[in-house]
Order: sequence, then structure tokens, then C-alpha cells
Amino acid sequence: MSADQQEVKKYGTLLGVFIPSILTILGAIMYLRFGWVVGNAGIWGTMAIVGLANAITLITALSVSSLATSQRVGVGGAYFLISRSLGISMGGAIGLPLYLSQSISLTLYCYALAEGLSMIFPGAPIQLLAGVFIVGVTVSALKATELVLRSQVFIFGLVLLSIVSLLLGVNWDAGLAITSANYAAPDANGFWDVFAVFFPAVTGILTGLSLSGDLEDPEKAIPYGTLGAVVVGMVLYLIIPVALAHYKDVDAMLTNTLIWMDVARFPMLILPGLLAAILSSAIGSILSAPRTLQALADDGILPERVGRLEDGEPKFAMYISGGVALLAVLLGDLNAVATVVTMFFLTTYCMINVVSALESLVRNPSFRPKFHISWVYSLMAAAGCCLVMMLINPLASVSAFLIELGIYIYLSRVTLSSTWGDMRGGLMMAIARWALLAHKKLEEHSRNWRPNLLVFAEGVEESLWKVQAANDLTVGRGIVTVVQLQQSDLTSLPSVEERKNTIEKMESFLQSQDIDAFCELDVVDRKTQGYVSVAQANGIAGMQSNTIMMDWSTDLEVAPLMLAMDSLQKSLVFTRLKGWEGKRERIDVWWSGTYQNGDLMLLLAHLLSLSQHWRTAKIHLKTVVDEDALFEEREDALRQICQQTRIQAQCEVLIRQRSQSLNEVIVSHSRTADLVMLGMSLPDPDKADAFVEWYDTLAAGLDNVFFVRNSSPFKGQLIVDDGDELD
Repeated sequence: MSADQQEVKKYGTLLGVFIPSILTILGAIMYLRFGWVVGNAGIWGTMAIVGLANAITLITALSVSSLATSQRVGVGGAYFLISRSLGISMGGAIGLPLYLSQSISLTLYCYALAEGLSMIFPGAPIQLLAGVFIVGVTVSALKATELVLRSQVFIFGLVLLSIVSLLLGVNWDAGLAITSANYAAPDANGFWDVFAVFFPAVTGILTGLSLSGDLEDPEKAIPYGTLGAVVVGMVLYLIIPVALAHYKDVDAMLTNTLIWMDVARFPMLILPGLLAAILSSAIGSILSAPRTLQALADDGILPERVGRLEDGEPKFAMYISGGVALLAVLLGDLNAVATVVTMFFLTTYCMINVVSALESLVRNPSFRPKFHISWVYSLMAAAGCCLVMMLINPLASVSAFLIELGIYIYLSRVTLSSTWGDMRGGLMMAIARWALLAHKKLEEHSRNWRPNLLVFAEGVEESLWKVQAANDLTVGRGIVTVVQLQQSDLTSLPSVEERKNTIEKMESFLQSQDIDAFCELDVVDRKTQGYVSVAQANGIAGMQSNTIMMDWSTDLEVAPLMLAMDSLQKSLVFTRLKGWEGKRERIDVWWSGTYQNGDLMLLLAHLLSLSQHWRTAKIHLKTVVDEDALFEEREDALRQICQQTRIQAQCEVLIRQRSQSLNEVIVSHSRTADLVMLGMSLPDPDKADAFVEWYDTLAAGLDNVFFVRNSSPFKGQLIVDDGDELD
């Protein structure tokens, strides 16, 4: 911990959270628009509006409380919670607009303060006064943050006096004057129009959260202070409209923005309360915005110097925030800006509720909140925020989402590292778990077969052609796992660090080649036994590897290996590759029709032809007959296969002369092919050497060969739709 951090003054629940939050809630809309709301909606419509708006805010406060009591909340408040759950890119996408909103809010509040003073001093230059107030509030926060916070206690007192004066001025014996909505009038505002005007009055609950880094005990202060402010604000917002509904002049309710002064027992208390409430909101903005900026700088989204502390305060960030607010003054008409600002606040509320819901759904063991809220309610509040945004201004809502999406895309492409574990891993795990359990219940079918390849490699660089071919076979369809086997005494296993470094090097190299694959390092005492053991253990919950790819070698114990893989229903692809050197134009598939390898070979050839590297390749389907009489029959069979499987291939039937070996026929017609696929039978254990020699001779003279053994449970059905088998 730095010396600057040690010097930070810490605040409790009352001063650090409750009072800043409640004063942001009890703001200008309460004074200037509540009468208009009651006049348009009537008392019952107003109660519905207040109830719905506060329900969204209350659930959001509960979501905040849940998140805040499950982790140590650092500087940045809302940004901190979102970034620690959804990652730094998503946090920045919300945090940057939130910061601008907090800074521009200072401009809006200072404008309102200037307009309020113009009621006392008509003709005062509003724009100039707004600039002066911005400078004054910023300097005050720079000089004495604690004093500024303590001044809010006095401001809160003025606000309460104005509310008491209003309630004392009501003739409670007269009965309600406005009981029904006024929507019937041609020029009247509808329910949702009125709701949109009122809703910003219940926002601002994140003010205390923004000071999280300055709190003595955030885990206690944030939930108690935030919920306390919401509940107190809700009670007052249910009482005030009842008081205003007793006022007899409905027209005045609709037109007079300072109707409070007509109703209050002591009118002189209303304007000081109004100005004090606006000033408090301005103070909340200048205290919140620099903390958000500080957090963004601490995480590397902004330059480090932006968030530096002086005397325990982010003073440089305050200078910037004050400057942003002053620049906003130059915009003059801030109505459009104000709407977008509201949108950014609402997207923040929405994301907090989404984070709370996801944390509950993902069920990370680390998520242990003292305040628990059902994910259902959090999602309802998130949906409510989105609905309110669209009701207020659809265009501004879409603009806000697009801006945040643009920031997210940019930050995702910038290399940003974080030292914390966020929720994304747990979220992916939850999705994977759900998908695997759902997949488990489905009956296996040949139509859904796709290659999940387990590739054995001595090293990824040395086996690049093989791994790249595996990747081409599976892009968008299956999974590639590259395993490097290390033959060693099992008592001398590599250290955790050595294993980690090896895997990281493998992954880094494959990423540089645009290859998506999982990497493993496994230690075995015998290679052949190791191949079988790894093949058995690879995968999870029905997503095991179904095809093994490995180098062809005369040193392999081919017979026991093939027999073991066949019993495991793992197809085998032995590779003999010299590389393609950019030429991948022709794939020859030799179909014998005897051992039911043809369907897998043809499917693999087809999948290769769909990949980026092989998209121009032509498939040649070839077979050999020893008699002229079989020519037409076999040619018709090949064409029927292509027609039935809807795989484009050039069919060719070759007649072998008595003096020709099978190798001579294959080499003479496939020497120029970029890849040749040959099917394999199962070996006789007693004739293993002869088996290996036969296939080694068969491929002699060819550059790139796949030896394919189809051991799939859907043998003969992999390229047909109706369950029929191909010979």
C-alpha cells in the first residue's frame, strides 16, 4: 500500500453513502416536477409511477448490496463491480460513459443552480453563473473533500425543512382534490410520458457506491447506506404526492413549476431547499466522477498519471472532471446531452442487475453475499431499466448502447491485463455444463457426427502440417486437442511450472499460426500404452475425442495400437506429410469398398475442402478393379455415392494390369495429388510386421498421405442422411 493510499480519509455509512445518495434522490425533480406529475396522472397514477420507479431502484440497490457484500469493493464503485465480474473490457465500456455522465451531470446541476438564482436575481447571466459554480464546487472538493461531505449534512437539513414546510401547509381536512388521471384532455401527457419525466428523480443511488474506495467498511456501508437512502426516498415520495393532491388548483399544478411555494406553510424555506438539493447533486458529481476516472487509470484503460493521488485525493482527476464540465457549458442547450447522460446512468443500473443475476446463476463458489437477491428480480430490474430507456428516448437509448458497444470492441482489441478473476470463466463453465447435460440426453446419430480430433505430436512446430490439417478439418465444427507425450519415469514428473511453460509455448505457437486448439503435456512410461490411455481419458461428458491423428512410423506398435483404438471406437488417421508449400488443390480418395473406410475418408476430404486453406481443392474419388467387366458397375457405384452424399467429386475407376502392383497404380495416378487418403484394414496380431510393411510399400512414392481406419460406431453412415450404409 502506497503512502498516498494510507493518507486517504475514510468515511462511514452516514457521511459516505446515505447522505450523498439521499440528497441525489431528493433533487430538483422533486421540487420542480412533482406537482406536474400529480396534475397529469392523478394521485393513483402518481402512486403507480412512484411505486414502479422505486421498485426498479430498490431491486438495483439490492443487487448492489449483494455484489458489495460478496467482495471487497475498491475505488470506482459501479465500474469496479462490473469490471470484476464481466472483465475489464465490459467494465471500461460502461465506466468511460459513466464517468462522462458524472462529469456532465456537474454541468447540468450547476446550470439548474444558476437558473434557480435567476429567480432571485432576474437577468443574471445563466451560462456565466454555471461556469462559476462549476469552478467553485471543483475547488471546494480539491481543497477540503471532508468539509464538502460534511456540508451535505447541513444541506440535508435544509431539504428536510422544506419538506416539513410543505406538509405543514397542506389542509389535510379538505380531502383529495386530484384523484384521477388527467389523460383525457387532448393535450395531456400519457402515463409513460409522465413516468419518463419522473424516473430520473429516483436515480443517483450509485453516488455512495462511487465513494467505495473512501469508505471505512464498504461491505457494511454500501448496502446499509444505499438501501436506507432508497427506502427513505421512497417513503417521502409516497407522502409528498398525497400532500400535493390536496391542492385545489389543478391548472396551477400543471403550469407552475414552483407549486411548492404556494402550498408550503413557510414558502421562504422552499427555494433554499431547492438550491441546496441541486448544490448537493453537484457535489455528488464532482466527488464521484474523479473516483471513476481514478479506477479506470488504475486498471490501465487510461494513463496511470490520470489517477494519481495527492494528499490522498485524486486531484488530477478532479481537474479533468471540472474541465470536462466547463467544456460542456459551451454546448449551451444541454437537453439532448442530459438525455444521453440519463441513458448512460440507466445502462449502468442495467448492467449491475445483469451482473447480480449472472453471479447467482453461475454459482461461483467465491460468490457468498450477505445480502442475497434472486436472479429473477435482478433480471426484472434490468429489463425495467431497458424499458425506461426506450420510454424516455429511443434514439438516445440506441445511441448510448452503440457508444458502449464501440468502446467494448475497441478495448477488446487492446491488450489489457487484469490481476483479478472475473465471472466470465464461471459463466462459460455454467453454459458448458448446461450444454453438456442437454447433449447427454440426446440420442447419438450419424447426422450429428463431427470430428473431435486428438492429435499426438512430438512438438507443435515439428508437427505443424499435421496440426494445421487437423484444424482445417474441425474449424467451426469440432475440437482439436494437441497432446505432446513425454516418455519418462513416472516418478520424475515435470514440475507444475515446467508443464505450464511447455503448454503456454505450444498455445502461443499455435495462436501465431491462427490455429485454435487445446494443448496438453502428458508423461507416459511406454508410448503405445500412453497413446491408448490418453485416448481413453480425453474429453468430458460425451464430448470425447472420436478420431486420433498421429504420425505413421515403422517404429510404432501398430497392431496393438489399432486393435485397442478400434475397441474404443476411436477412428485413426496416420499421417505421412512432407508439407504442401501453399499448394492445396487436389485430394485423392482411394475407395476399396471393402473395409468401410470410404465414408470417413470422403467426409474428411469434404471437410478439408470447406476450409480456408483447401477451398479451391478438387476431390478425386478413385477405385481399382482387376477385371474389365467390373468397370461400369464400380463407376456407377461411385457416381451414386457422390449423388447420394451431395459431395462433389470426380470419379475414376482404374483397371489394374496383371503385371502392376497396387502401389504402382496408386502412385501413377496420385503422384501429383496434394493429399492422398488410403483406407486401412485391421491387422492380424500374428502378422503385424507384414501389415506395416504392406502399407509402407503402398504409400511409397507419395508425398502426403492419410492412412484412415474408420472405427466410428456409425461406420458406413457418416455421409448419408437416412441411416443407410455405404459399402
